[in-house]
Amino acid sequence: MIDFEILARDGFARIGRFSTPHGPVDTPALLPVVHPEPRSQTIPPAELASVFGLPALITSSYILWRSTALRERAEREGIHRLLGVAGPVFTDSGAFQQHAYGRVEVEPSVILGFQGRIGSDIATVLDLFGEPEASLDEARETVRVTLDRARTARSAREGLLAVPVQGGLYPELRWQSAEGASTLGDVLAVGGVVPLLEQYRFADLARVLLGARPALAPERAVHLFGTGHPITFAFAALFGVDLFDSAAYHKFARRGSLLFPEGTVALADVREPFCGCRLCDRLPLTEIAGLPALEREAAVARHNLWMCTSEVRRVRQAIRDGALWELVERRAAAHPALIAGLRATARGSSVFLPVEPDSRTSFREGTPISRERPAVVRFRERLSRWPAVPGLARLHARVPLTPDSLATIPAQAPDQSDIPWVVPSPVGAVPLELSEVYPIGAWVGPEEFDRGGGVGPTAVSLDEREPSPEAAERVTRWTARQTRALLTWEFPSLGSGVAAAQLRGVRSPKTGRLRELTLDARAAFRVGNDGLPRPTWIGGCWLHRTVPAPGHRVVVHSDAVPFVREGRSLFSRFVARASPETAPGSSVLLVDEHDELLAVGRAELAGFEMGRLQRGTAVWVTAHARSSVASPVEPVSEAPTAE
Repeated sequence: MIDFEILARDGFARIGRFSTPHGPVDTPALLPVVHPEPRSQTIPPAELASVFGLPALITSSYILWRSTALRERAEREGIHRLLGVAGPVFTDSGAFQQHAYGRVEVEPSVILGFQGRIGSDIATVLDLFGEPEASLDEARETVRVTLDRARTARSAREGLLAVPVQGGLYPELRWQSAEGASTLGDVLAVGGVVPLLEQYRFADLARVLLGARPALAPERAVHLFGTGHPITFAFAALFGVDLFDSAAYHKFARRGSLLFPEGTVALADVREPFCGCRLCDRLPLTEIAGLPALEREAAVARHNLWMCTSEVRRVRQAIRDGALWELVERRAAAHPALIAGLRATARGSSVFLPVEPDSRTSFREGTPISRERPAVVRFRERLSRWPAVPGLARLHARVPLTPDSLATIPAQAPDQSDIPWVVPSPVGAVPLELSEVYPIGAWVGPEEFDRGGGVGPTAVSLDEREPSPEAAERVTRWTARQTRALLTWEFPSLGSGVAAAQLRGVRSPKTGRLRELTLDARAAFRVGNDGLPRPTWIGGCWLHRTVPAPGHRVVVHSDAVPFVREGRSLFSRFVARASPETAPGSSVLLVDEHDELLAVGRAELAGFEMGRLQRGTAVWVTAHARSSVASPVEPVSEAPTAE
């Protein structure tokens, strides 16, 4: 069984790690496709790790099997010695050849046994390739046959197994196939998509992935067959694809084409040495064109592979930064087909909501599609459930929620707190007290830098009169109102906000912004730059008393209770159950089976993922009873843990 661990994430996209007999694989990972025949290798396999930093690769077991000489040598020496590599080797089974040539001349059990005998780290089931234009009955047959073969393969193989996900362009079949594959495979390989990639049908690819993604088990690694062009990596990672396989680096080199994250350029058209990668810095593109044919092909292949590896690293960094959607939008600008794919993805934003992070450090609007990201969809949905009050009073500009600004809001009633003020935002009118909550408070859009066409979202256009003598009291009422709003927004189980009235908001003496909520003069919540209140131990105890179970709770397995009570973070395999509303980044209460509060933490996984992954952290403990004296919100060291 695969031991997949999530180390960092941005929605479905994740940086992970799993073990193989020949070493770990860090994801997202690029698996360069290597031809098993040494004379057909553009780049020697050993160079993939030493020069490009790619320790894992993939090769075709079917091509090996068809050659008597190669088959006998591979069975005698093993695939690693045959290729001259020490790292993990994945093997495909021949389904692509089935697509290319119409049939393969090997039985599923034979090719699976061959992969085992040559020492493949991850063997692949010989699936039935589903063409995109297949009828419903034909697509249904690909699912049935592939799952039948996968069941047989699972019972025959002890090692890691990749099970393809078929179903053509039918979302319900993709779901069925993904659900079945998740019970059998260690790697879930979404197949039948090479024609979509070759024809730039990214909108159809998005629909395929939207259909399969909810049923793909989070504890498995996900492979998208054929994602070889760097223009596709960020887009695929958005759906939680962990493994890409690239044959494009040498296929495009054979026809003299250069790969870039922005698209493809013919070497014959290059007149300027514009590429600054480490390879082209030594041998400029303008000089590569003049090399002999074989040297030219090898040089272009190395350039292409370097572009691929660099883009995977860029995707990994974007995941760590919580900026993958922004990277995808920038990449989509390279081709209208990708824009179509991103639009189709945005229309399916609801699929992403269960794993959408509670907040990010920023929200940069790049294209009109930015306003359809899952973060915005979730904000709008929650706002639609916010208590509606008739007769809204409207300010015509965004207002910083500081004493100076709040004191000058025109008073229209004796009790200022009864007026439901709203302000404009990129997603429509927003209650003033929620205007600093992510994503609105972190939003950076073009209007902010172009005020000529109207009032920008961060401009202040308030009553110019001098603050009245009642200004201080007005600010006090606004602070109480904002405090109640933030708590009921982040913790909807609190209800109307009556309980939240027990807390007092404290503003920063430097910026004037709300930074702390206190209970009996003790820090109960800290308000971060995302505008959300994060509980200290005091706040956790208050939430525990106020919010009935199972709200905002993660129940800890009895084996890990002593460790969590001491402040050690909770590993996924020790989660007994979790509130379904738990999102990555959200604040949770860690309790035992009797609902005794053990600690307060921040979720690393979505609620439905906790307990399913057998490795990795589910919740980072941020406060516990012993930490409340010194620093209620200082994170506690993760080591040693209950692992």
